Amino acid sequence: MMKINYFGKTDVGLVRPNNEDTFLIKPDIGFCLVSDGMGGAAAGELASKIFTETALEVFSADRDQSKNRTVEKVKKAFRSAHERILKYVGGNPHHQGMGCTAELVAFHEQGFVIGHIGDSRIYRIRNGQFKQLTKDHSLIQDQIDRGLITPTEAKNHSLRNVILRAVGINESLALDILMGKTYAGDLFLLCSDGLTDMIDDPLISQVLYSDMALSQKTEKLVEMAISAGGKDNITVVLAEIL
Repeated sequence: MMKINYFGKTDVGLVRPNNEDTFLIKPDIGFCLVSDGMGGAAAGELASKIFTETALEVFSADRDQSKNRTVEKVKKAFRSAHERILKYVGGNPHHQGMGCTAELVAFHEQGFVIGHIGDSRIYRIRNGQFKQLTKDHSLIQDQIDRGLITPTEAKNHSLRNVILRAVGINESLALDILMGKTYAGDLFLLCSDGLTDMIDDPLISQVLYSDMALSQKTEKLVEMAISAGGKDNITVVLAEIL
């Protein structure tokens, strides 16, 4: 199995009273995740916690790191968490609307598998190129794709926080699965929108390109988002292929 270095950090930010983000790093079973809860206060925190705990259960129960099994585990983590949240809301209707965005990267013998739902993001640096691997499942991204607004207009749009897909919201689960090979030097960034709403991509890439240690890069990104206003919870996870 490849050697991977991980580091993560979450911060409540400067505006919200509680942190609805969660992250998990499990080097021993080769995966990491970021989840951003929605539904307000305790409901959002619970949704992201359910996703995180469910993913840990799934990956802990099956440590087969072949490509096919890894794909199945990623799908099962999302599907099971989705079902658990829907079941919980069914018994607690006052938490209607509870759900979470979720980013999960699992590494196997040949490469990586990404599971993605919502507007949290995964980026990668490879051979000096900074690339957003995931596509936001948001109303604003949909309008950008249709040419109705520009990315610049989207920055301060009043509807920029409207999510079209999330774990635990709709009856059906629409999950994006992305796969690829990994190479020495690859650096993956998983983050909630508390980072990307505050800091533009060029500034994020500048930190990732720097010679700082992984822990310092993580701390720096969180600090930058707080300095820019910290309007939301901020979560950053980095995974570097050594």
